[in-house]
Formats: sequence, C-alpha cells, structure tokens
Amino acid sequence: MLKALRYGLILLAGIGMTSLITANNSLRPITPVQEDTSKKINIIHSRTMTFVTKDSVDERRFSGDVAFRQATSYLYCDSAILNQAKNMIEAWGRVHIIQDDSIHTYSDHLIYMGNTRIATLDGNAKLTDTKIVLTSPELQYDMNTKIGTYTKTGKLVNEKSVLTSQEGFYYADTKDVYFKKNVVIVDPGFTLGTDTLLYNTTTKIATILAPTTINDGKMTMYVTDGYYNTDAGYGSFSKRPVIEDSTNTFTANEIQTDKASGISIATGNMIWRDTAQKVSLLANYGIVNQFNKTVLATRKPVMLLEGKTDTLFVASDTLFSGIVPRDTVLVDSTTATDQKDTTEKRFVIAYNHVKIYSDSLQGVADSLYYSGVDSIFRLYKDPVLWANGSQLTGDTIFLFTKNQKADKLLMDQNALIVNEVGPGMYNQVKGNTILGFFGEEKLDSMYVNGNAENIYYVQDDDSAFISINRLLSAATHIYFSNGELDRVVFVKEAEATMYPFTQMPEEQKQLPGFKWVINRKPKSKYELIGQ
Repeated sequence: MLKALRYGLILLAGIGMTSLITANNSLRPITPVQEDTSKKINIIHSRTMTFVTKDSVDERRFSGDVAFRQATSYLYCDSAILNQAKNMIEAWGRVHIIQDDSIHTYSDHLIYMGNTRIATLDGNAKLTDTKIVLTSPELQYDMNTKIGTYTKTGKLVNEKSVLTSQEGFYYADTKDVYFKKNVVIVDPGFTLGTDTLLYNTTTKIATILAPTTINDGKMTMYVTDGYYNTDAGYGSFSKRPVIEDSTNTFTANEIQTDKASGISIATGNMIWRDTAQKVSLLANYGIVNQFNKTVLATRKPVMLLEGKTDTLFVASDTLFSGIVPRDTVLVDSTTATDQKDTTEKRFVIAYNHVKIYSDSLQGVADSLYYSGVDSIFRLYKDPVLWANGSQLTGDTIFLFTKNQKADKLLMDQNALIVNEVGPGMYNQVKGNTILGFFGEEKLDSMYVNGNAENIYYVQDDDSAFISINRLLSAATHIYFSNGELDRVVFVKEAEATMYPFTQMPEEQKQLPGFKWVINRKPKSKYELIGQ
C-alpha cells in the first residue's frame, strides 16, 4: 500500500513536470522573492497574544513585557498592536527603543512605521545617547538618518547646560542640535537667548545664526554671527557684535572674547565707551580687559572726552586706558596740594604722534598722560597747543580740565606764546612758566612768571603798524576778550625798547627758542579720525 502511494505521488509529480515543460517548451528556474529582513519586525516576547480582524485588516495584539526586534534595534513596551500588512506598530506603556546599543528613546505612546523606520513618540517623550537627554511632549525619530525632531517645545540637558526651544532637530551622528523659536540656554556660567541656534553636544559650541544675547553675569554680549564655546566661555563673533558690562560697552567688525581671562580682542572699526566717565575710544584694533577695566588701542586710535558743549579728541599711534588704583594719593607740584580720591577714576596714556582737537583748543605732542583723579592732561616732548589764535609751547604742558572742559593750562620751562599778527610778524611772550585760565572754554587770561620777555606789534586805530616793542619784566599778565588779545599788564616796571616799525633789526624780532609750527596744527576732528 505504501509503495503504491509513493508510486502515485511520483507519477503525479512526473505528469506535472511534463505538463510544465510542454507548456513552456523549456525549463526556466523560478527566482524566489527576496524579503528585506532589515525592515521585518519580529516578536521576541509577550505574555499574551491575540489575533484581531479590524476593518478587514488582520492585527496581532500583544501585552505584558512585549519585545520586538528589527535588525539591530529593539522595542519594549507594556502592550502593542502589530499590523503586518503595513509593517506598523502602535505601542503603549513604558515604551523604550534601543538603536545600535547607543541611542535610547522613551515615551508613553508610540507609532512606529517599520518600512520607513520612523518613530513618533508622545507622552513624556525622551531621547538620550548617554551624554544628553532630550525631552518633549511629542518627538519624531527617524532611525534611518538618526534625526530626532520636535515641534511642540523641547528641552535638552547636556551636563550642566539646559537648552529649550519651541522646535528642535537632533542629529545623532554629528551630535548637532538645530534649535528654532524662543531658544534659551541656561547654564551656571551664562544664559543665552535667541531665535535660531546650532549647538554641538560634544564640543558644546553654539553657532550663532540669528540675533543672540549672551549674559555671563559680568558682561552681556549681543551678537548675530559667529560661535560661542559654552564650555570654555570663548566666543568669536562677526557682523558688529556688542559687548557691555556695568561701566563700558564696545563693538567692532569682529570680536574674540575669553571669559576665563576677561580679555576681548576687537578688530575693525572698534568703538569702546566708558559710559560712567563719558570717555569713548575709536580704533581699528583694540584689546579690552573686562577684569582690569583696561583698553589698549592701535591702528589709528582716537579717544573722545565729552564735555557739556565741546568734545576733546585725542589721537596717537597707541592709546591705553585703565583705572587708577583706589586710595591713590596724588601730589601735584603745580598746585602744591595733596588730592586723595577713593572713587574709581580712569587714566589715559597716548604715545607717538599725539594730536588733540576741540573747537577751542588744538595740540600736538610726542606723548600724553591724563588722569581722572586730577583731570589734568600732561603733554611731553615738544608739545604745542593752539588757542585763541595763539601758539603755546613749553618743555611740558599741563592742561587742567573741570567737568570735561578746559579750565587752565601750565607751560612749564621755556614757555612761549606766539601770535601771528601779519606775514612774518609775531607777538611773543616768553617766561620760565606761563599759567593760563579759560572762561567759557576760551583763553581768558595768562600769567607769565620768571624773566618774562615780550615782543609785540603796536597798531593804530586803522590797524596800521606803528612800532615794535621789546620788553623784559619779572612777570606779565595778558588778557583776552572774545578770544582776541585785549591788553598786556606788567606786574613790575619793564625794561622796554621801542623800535619804529621799519627799523627793528631782523635778529631782534624773535625771542630765544622761537618757533612757528602752524603746519602741525590739526585742522579738524576729521583729520584725527581719518588719520
């Protein structure tokens, strides 16, 4: 009987094969359909499983310690429905996906499309790669590209930094996060606010893509382009960033700033300003120390000291400004008084090719020192000032200011005043020292002390020259009216020699040390700014 059955099967098989060959006239191999095993979802474990047909669709429902596997990824949950036709899973309760043993996602509810490998998680959605934790009410994760996306607010925690935004895109391969809308970083060392930001969770570098504010507790940075290393506190910004603290603010085309050292380097059209003392500095290159409150400027630096009605411009090859130490006692030999000031005051040092310009006063020197303690400008090495049409020189010149206005000046040693009254004709006053006083920011009077020598041209009512007088006295007072020479008063009787206008010897027309350097006089503030 068994033999007959076996023979019948063989016969049927032979008949079937013969019919197949006859119908096709040749034997063609049949290639089986290859199944993409990387997309197939396999059930690993479940306490219970039931088959359900819903709307003509067959589903399998699992509950109790459910586990699935797809290629190298695993899905765990309390319960789930598997739609094999769509290759889709809907899962509930303690949902946990592990991808390549490195990326973990969690939620209360999940819809997972096996063909596209896109997981949509909602309800306490979370993604972590062991270094960062990303949470959101709803999170979509593409397991092909390893990109996580949220659009209903999210929070990323990276060690001590917490980043929040309305929308976010996490790139697991590169560790970049692209934040959009109401972006905020809160860190023990700083806070950052912007609308758009690219952040790398490994390097902790924030790339600035939109107007951004960074506050580290001591200074605030307003930036629109560049990057900020949130771990090191180092930033490199372009497109006119602005940095400010409680006393000063500055901007430039580009700024590099280091929180650890407090040093910022500004390049290109720098504008620095001490808001408390109304001091500004322009330059093409500057180094600002926020800790020491100093600024060093090169590449055409110009400092501006603002007064009530006038601004004094100071230009040189190099400018440096800092804070005078507290409790500094200044002994000023020019006033013979001790001044003690415990408030914070700024000093300025300018050297090489110093130029000064204001509406009422201009000057040049090799170097300059200014202190806010006594409000005195000290001009050294061949200094020259011009005021009220007069040229003022001396070995050293001290310009005293009050409320940011010229108050008085002292020309110390070999002091000389020269005033041009005509081509090649100069009124001159020389003495050991000359002390001048300002009124309404114009020279009002001068006191010449010690071997005062004078040469002045006498004119009649029609301004015609009559004579040239040369005088020598112990001291002389000179008075001005509306910026013009008004009168000269000799404190003691002077030794005078009067020459008819055409008869004074040429060698007598100039006092010792005479010089006329009007070509060195700054003509405008723009000459200093554009030097």
